Amino acid sequence: MKKYVIDTNALISFVTDRNLKQQQIMKAVFETASLLKGVILCHSQVLIEFVYVMEKIYQVSPEEIKEMVMDFMILPGVKVVQEFNFKGVFVYWPEMITDFGDALVAALCKAQKGSVLLTFDQKLIRQIKTAGLTAYS
Repeated sequence: MKKYVIDTNALISFVTDRNLKQQQIMKAVFETASLLKGVILCHSQVLIEFVYVMEKIYQVSPEEIKEMVMDFMILPGVKVVQEFNFKGVFVYWPEMITDFGDALVAALCKAQKGSVLLTFDQKLIRQIKTAGLTAYS
């Protein structure tokens, strides 16, 4: 079974039309997960960042954001992870991965053997590879 760790960037690409190619990639990953041929792991911190960006940057109403998050959380193949592995985060942050939230998803990716990180953030992809982890391509 494929394991994907999703970051905020990829989740926003799925729900917005900002980049149709990225949206199609995410749609395919979500279809794989919905058929239970994969699992999308989403740290709760990603959802917190998602809410902030959707409200402050995209000007989406809190009611709509709430509905999006609730719909996402009940999708087949999606698992929200709440644990914070600070020792794992500090392996990467701030030396290898400069953003704390990115280091958090990297630590989750490392903890989930065989998983790949879903992101379209090119800087993060470079940092993930330097850290010896795999980004979805």
